[in-house]
Amino acid sequence: MADLKERIYGIIKDYQLVSLATVTEDGKPWVRYVMMVGEKDFTMKFTTPIKSRKVNHIKNNGEVHIVCGVSNLETAKQYLQIQGKAKISRDAVLRDEMWKDFMTRYFSGPDDPNYGVGIVKPYCIELFSMASRKPEIWEG
Repeated sequence: MADLKERIYGIIKDYQLVSLATVTEDGKPWVRYVMMVGEKDFTMKFTTPIKSRKVNHIKNNGEVHIVCGVSNLETAKQYLQIQGKAKISRDAVLRDEMWKDFMTRYFSGPDDPNYGVGIVKPYCIELFSMASRKPEIWEG
């Protein structure tokens, strides 16, 4: 299991473009791209405008699904399917920790009142290899 955890962390540890699915107010799935980064405990974080549709979805239903790990199909070796519970934070320390220069396209700075951080706590992660159709599964 330790090897599986290390391989999962190896995929989520750097900022990357991921697909994030939320549940709409009428129970339908909604997918969009976000830039996300993961921690050793598998907590996933992304920045978001507080006034966004995804924030409303998460406030109404915290269930989310993430697909990540592939930026180029020709060189892809593995990817993750992640189920988790999300929440939105406006904690100043967290917003400072998450701040990156590229975010100036979206926010005036870490103190922007429309700047928030999404936090996802996974409860099931499936690691798929391009060579196998059967995933390795971590549950927390």
